[in-house]
Amino acid sequence: MADERILIVEDEVTVAEVVARYLARDGYTVRRVADGAHALPVARDFRPDLVILDIMLPNRSGMEICRELRAQGNTPIIMLTARDEETDKILGLGLGADDYVTKPFSPRELVARVKAVLRRAAGPPAVEAAGDVIRAGDVAVDMATRRVTRGDVAIDLTAKEFDLLAHMAAHPGRVYTREHLLRAVWGYDYFGDDSTVTVHVRRLREKLEPDPARPRYVTTVWGVGYRFEG
Repeated sequence: MADERILIVEDEVTVAEVVARYLARDGYTVRRVADGAHALPVARDFRPDLVILDIMLPNRSGMEICRELRAQGNTPIIMLTARDEETDKILGLGLGADDYVTKPFSPRELVARVKAVLRRAAGPPAVEAAGDVIRAGDVAVDMATRRVTRGDVAIDLTAKEFDLLAHMAAHPGRVYTREHLLRAVWGYDYFGDDSTVTVHVRRLREKLEPDPARPRYVTTVWGVGYRFEG
């Protein structure tokens, strides 16, 4: 049975209660906060293993809280949003959130996401590679140090952006479906939302590609998925 601590920052009482009940049933220790202004003090006291964080909160936005939580450490964060807008997802992931769930959602789906994120946080995924450093053009992906460079410039990737790049770079030229990447990199099966992959690929290209609109390294195979060009 799980023994991790989960902090829920959510002002909708019904949503918070239902999520807390499902998590407690699976053995998690749960604390709830309904006000953005109290989220950080409670997090410092409670020291959660994962934070479920709504974007729209009274007194302080979830985006601000996410930014500060990430500045203080690597506690996994799952963001909740009532708007199915890619801009919110990109902003949240760019601030360091590990995942997002769009309302309305199934509590079972959210619990599955929590379990997957906690599994990933426990240790990096296995990456198959012929060597410690994979090179393509002027890009180098160092599997051992989790460092990526383009020429002499270091590319600052989030942990999940690196995991995604490393998984594809391990087999240059191979085409990966979004569903495969969701399972292999995020650890999701039935409950996964493959737009998570799409958003991460977009963020990765913005950082890695000289011209994100015409990607050289992470390309799209229309109707199938993505591949890393060696």
